[in-house]
Amino acid sequence: MTSELNFATAREMARLLREREISAVELLDAHLDQIARVNPAVNAIVTLLPERAREQARAADAVLARGEAVGPLHGLPIAHKDTTETKGIRTTKGSPIFRDYVPERNELIIDRIQAAGAIPIGKTNVPEFGAGSQTFNTVFGTTLNPYDLTKTPGGSSGGAAAALATGMHPIADGSDLGGSLRNPGGYCNVVGFRPSAGRVPKVGSQSAWFDMTTTGPLARTVGDVALLMSVIAGPDLRSPIALEAPGSLFEQPLERDFRGTRVAWSRNLGDLPVDPRTTAVLESQRGVFADLGLELVEAEPDLSGADEVFHILRAWDFELGYGELLDTRRDQLKDTVIWNIEEGRRLSGPDLGRANRLRSAIFQRAHDFFANYEFLLLPVSQVPPFPADIPYPTEIDGTPMTTYIEWMRSCSRITVTGHPAISVPAGFTADGLPVGLQIVGRARDDFGVLQLAHAFELATNFWQQRPPLLDALARGATHATAAATSTRA
Repeated sequence: MTSELNFATAREMARLLREREISAVELLDAHLDQIARVNPAVNAIVTLLPERAREQARAADAVLARGEAVGPLHGLPIAHKDTTETKGIRTTKGSPIFRDYVPERNELIIDRIQAAGAIPIGKTNVPEFGAGSQTFNTVFGTTLNPYDLTKTPGGSSGGAAAALATGMHPIADGSDLGGSLRNPGGYCNVVGFRPSAGRVPKVGSQSAWFDMTTTGPLARTVGDVALLMSVIAGPDLRSPIALEAPGSLFEQPLERDFRGTRVAWSRNLGDLPVDPRTTAVLESQRGVFADLGLELVEAEPDLSGADEVFHILRAWDFELGYGELLDTRRDQLKDTVIWNIEEGRRLSGPDLGRANRLRSAIFQRAHDFFANYEFLLLPVSQVPPFPADIPYPTEIDGTPMTTYIEWMRSCSRITVTGHPAISVPAGFTADGLPVGLQIVGRARDDFGVLQLAHAFELATNFWQQRPPLLDALARGATHATAAATSTRA
């Protein structure tokens, strides 16, 4: 049976460990037991290292027993995203090309998480090279949504989000280009936060100046996202775009009085097709913001040109990152990755120049918009979780989608602006599918975004609704135990 410990907040788990009310080994075993029960149904964790993790948990307990100072994540188990380089742990990137690849270094986000005391237990599933918001690959197969096993958990951080939703780990790292933290957050009823570019620096990247891909946290609560941000945020001189503010910014209390705050509410960013089920769920939550004292105004920024900018700069980055693989291992790349690389190769200097001119104008218009509104509220995803056996939605509310990234524009347009954005649980469709609310803040106001998300979370508590899969598995275990007892008798 699922332990209640698995669904405590990460902050509470860390407190219990520091006060020695539980041991790191006990906490690890609770999560390993949950993985054994649940992971076969959802396929979220794809590489598991129980003995290595147990050795580190014993070492973590020894540190606590000696009364030594510990990091804020001391003893917390975590499975890292399988696109993120993790020293000594197989990192396949969801590609058969890297099926047996074991990195010799950590990415900076991993170094910071592990230095804060977290215990790596393995890796979470991703689409190939993180391409697309549907988590499947030829190495490990498809990850399923625990709220409906016929649906996708989103992606590319889909394995991380599904594992969080089912109590297999309490915090997770991920990354976001077109919605890869926000979409799976919304689809799995957890919190996915895309920080401002440079808030969580990247070191050693081939595209050190490219700011549309960010690393960031997922968790079951906004408070736990803030906890993880306090560890992973902060400057690093090896990144040319790193922001100077320290991670301690996120240690402040999240409580805030929002009375009188002016907020923009957008159903569709002006022209995007949105599934009526998504709209209905979000519209039902407007009263929450009124109760918080916010002034809600129907408005949206002028993001014209953002789709073109995203298409061009994403393609440019894919060619930069994977062009060599197209030349040497084309037969082992999925069709959408090939398409994105080839789109990059078709770009000209004037194409890139136009994208940067458009993006500069978009940022200025967004800046002007946020002078009048402190936050923008809109859907995370334009459609609820879709069937796991299709690569991407081909239509939304009767509007055809022509590429595998076109259906994600409610997220990708925000990416282009560079503003911080979060996905917070906002309710469920009539058939029980999670829907996320996207909160976008002013430039670099990451903490303000977390504060409003926290206030909404406290007022609604949707995060506490667990996947029905867990009850089904518990009933199955109960039936199996009863049958075994009857047989022994």
